[in-house]
Formats: sequence, structure tokens, C-alpha cells
Amino acid sequence: MVVDPKSASVNGRTRSQRPQTSHHEVADELRARIRSGALQPGQRMPTQAQLADEFGVERGAVRQALRILQSEHLLTNVSKGSPATVAPDLGFGRALTGPEAPPLPTMVALAPRIATAFASSHVEIDALCLTSVSLTLGVGEPLRRIHAGELKPAKVDVRVLLPSRDIDLAFPAPVDPSVDGRLQRRWLAQRNAQGQVLRHNLLALRATHGIDVHISFRALPFTPPVKLYLLNGAEALFAYYTLRRREEEIDHEQLEMYDAEGTQSMLFAFEQGAGLRDTTFVEQSHLWFNALWETISSELVLTS
Repeated sequence: MVVDPKSASVNGRTRSQRPQTSHHEVADELRARIRSGALQPGQRMPTQAQLADEFGVERGAVRQALRILQSEHLLTNVSKGSPATVAPDLGFGRALTGPEAPPLPTMVALAPRIATAFASSHVEIDALCLTSVSLTLGVGEPLRRIHAGELKPAKVDVRVLLPSRDIDLAFPAPVDPSVDGRLQRRWLAQRNAQGQVLRHNLLALRATHGIDVHISFRALPFTPPVKLYLLNGAEALFAYYTLRRREEEIDHEQLEMYDAEGTQSMLFAFEQGAGLRDTTFVEQSHLWFNALWETISSELVLTS
């Protein structure tokens, strides 16, 4: 039998040849439909055969895409048999962005969004923060899933803006201004250590999985009063650093300080395409970040 080169038969069905679509692209499109409301909570998905026909892929690629969305708690009942179902409760950790998304602490909200970002073939993360602690912790889950074979981005680009070591930090700062520079030294050690861990863990993906990884750091001439994460050009996660007075033992001495716990800062989420407010915020956040990166920031070396 001669097969028309313009068509291919899969499971008894014939369809036109199209450029190969990856399971990540299938997951991205289905995720977008869920977020936009085209697929409603509790709604049954098309069958795997129907999705395979629609996207021009094998059923195995569809199953991989559905498993990604199940791991993000966007789908339930993913199996080889009956169609999957859109999760009935798309809570904040699952559907973070958009006008209806409530804020949650950074350590609750950030990791799921970074994991979703890593489902794309080209991952782009821009971050402005005080130490990169939250970002380092947030990439832990997608790194685990990459090593487990569940995710395989082709390229990862990360840019991080952190305060310069050459400035007097606005915070953390001692309540008593006569206290020596122990708080500044402790912050600098944490900034450098977290940045080095983040860089090492991401660059290791080159050797272990052949992923094209680039990570850059630049120094700001001021203490940022907010933190900002920009994911794949489509999402902006924003939080205020809220200061409080607290006491901590440093070098065997109790010091009173003004400080902010960045991991507990409440993240507000904005998504491009979720309305004029969200779209404008994402676009302006990118313009702001790029302006800082290209103008007043300077080279940052993660050493003491």
C-alpha cells in the first residue's frame, strides 16, 4: 500500500502532516484554555484520541501533557481510559494569576508558578529581590521534575537584580545606628550564598540534561522595597517587603533590627491577556526591569 506523504495514519485515522508538536506545547495550550475559562472547572476534557487528532501528535504525547496539568492540579482523573476532568477547585496555588487570584505568601505562591513556567520550551525568569532566597527555593520543584524526566525545557534564561554590596542597606538595619556592620555582613553572605546555589543548580542542567542555560546577576544601587518575578514574558508576581522590628542573636549578642521576611511577603499575581489592568502591569513591569538592568545596575560578583 502506498501512503500519501501528505498524510499519516494513526490508530486507524488519517490526518494531514503538520510540524511536530511537543507535549509541552500541548500542555501550554490546554493550560491557557483552562485559565481563560474556555474549559470550565468540572468540565470533561476531550478524549485523548480527539486531542491527538487536534494537535497532530501521538496519544503518548497527549498523556504526557495531561500528566503535566495533573501535577499542577489543573486536571483530575487522568488515565488511559476515560477523559480527564478540569479540576473543580482551581485554587490560588493552582490558578494563581488573573483578577480573581488572591494574594498568598511568596513560599506558597511562587513555586507552583515557576514549575508551570518550566513546562515551556524556553523558560525566561527575571527577578528583582533582596537575597534570591525565595527564587532559589522556588526552582527546586521544577529541577526535581527535570531530573525525573517530567519536564525538558530546551533553554533557560534567568536574570536577577540584587542590591549592591557597596551601599548602606535600608534594611535589614539595626535599631541602634551605632551598631557595627554585622547585619550588612550577614546579608551579604546570604546574598552571595543563595546566588551561588541558584547559579550552580541551574548551570548543572547543561551537563546533566543538555539544556541551554544562562543566568546573570546585576547589582542595584539601592535597597528594593518590593520584589518582582517575571515569568516567560506573560506573568508578573509582585510583593512588598514589609518591615517589622524584631530581635535576633548574631555573634552571641541579641540585636534589635528592622527587617523583612521576604518568604512571607504577599505575592500579587498579574497575567498578560487577563484584562487591561493585568496586561498593562505585566508590560510596564518588563519595561521597568529592563530599564534598571540596562542603565543604573552594575556587574555583580557573588563573592565576599
